[in-house]
Amino acid sequence: MVQFIVGQRGKGKTKQLIEKANTVVKEAKGNVDFLDRSAQHMYELNNKVRLINVNEFQLDSEDAFVGFVSGIISQDHDLEYLFLDSFLKLASLEGKPITDCIRKLDSLSDKYKVNFICSLSMSPDEVPEDLKDHIALAL
Repeated sequence: MVQFIVGQRGKGKTKQLIEKANTVVKEAKGNVDFLDRSAQHMYELNNKVRLINVNEFQLDSEDAFVGFVSGIISQDHDLEYLFLDSFLKLASLEGKPITDCIRKLDSLSDKYKVNFICSLSMSPDEVPEDLKDHIALAL
């Protein structure tokens, strides 16, 4: 399952994402990873949540991002949740269509039973119509 926390920049999406990660890690049977563009939120996350600073890797395209996520899943068979902060930036999708990438993540989610929770810097109206059912929280 892929879920979105949507809202314009500065609306508190990251705070909601961190709170959600800290909540699910207490109940999760598997591992919880948090992908971010820096290590800035390291001390806000429960120490059982694995923070991955994506800027340490050279991800410059949607395909590189999906490959990176696939690599994370392949090396951690117990991965249950993958939180993606600033999804559009992580996946190099700012100003580009997101549907294909979300479909790829949906496929990975179904096959490997990993839940994706992504923050999207856009209003609910900007989310493509066929992806609106992925919105879990609109700010």
